[in-house]
Amino acid sequence: MSDKIDISKIDLEKEKDKIADYPGLIAHAHSVGSAIVKPEDKGRIKGNAVAAMHDQTDRQFRQLLEQMQTLVQQANYLKKRVEISERIYLAEMGFDPVMNKVYYLYLRKNGQDVLSMVSPDEWGRSFPFEGFVAEVRLLADHTWEIVRAEDETFYQ
Repeated sequence: MSDKIDISKIDLEKEKDKIADYPGLIAHAHSVGSAIVKPEDKGRIKGNAVAAMHDQTDRQFRQLLEQMQTLVQQANYLKKRVEISERIYLAEMGFDPVMNKVYYLYLRKNGQDVLSMVSPDEWGRSFPFEGFVAEVRLLADHTWEIVRAEDETFYQ
């Protein structure tokens, strides 16, 4: 038995109604050997695209929020440095501070601030002040860095 098709026996006029004139414009396969054509679910495609867009923009918003929070923390710390710097420059001090050296700010019983070279640990039992305020370092811009503070909100 021969599996070959004799092309000369095909009646093209009879088969003409089974062939599409413009096969690229129909919504289904135009012949038996054509690729399978499935209609696209445009709602699902758009839904996936919108979900991906929201996910990406939410990530970017969260990233911006984290950056803003970091900037707010830096601004608050700078504000506290200005506050402590003003307080130190109004304080009593019997010496000229040197840049990058550590000093100690104390509060007297009369409410006057005092800048000292003596740490709280070095006073022993004869601690002459109402309280310790902060350990500070003079920076090149003449502001004071808060190294350690009695009130921890000072340097956070």
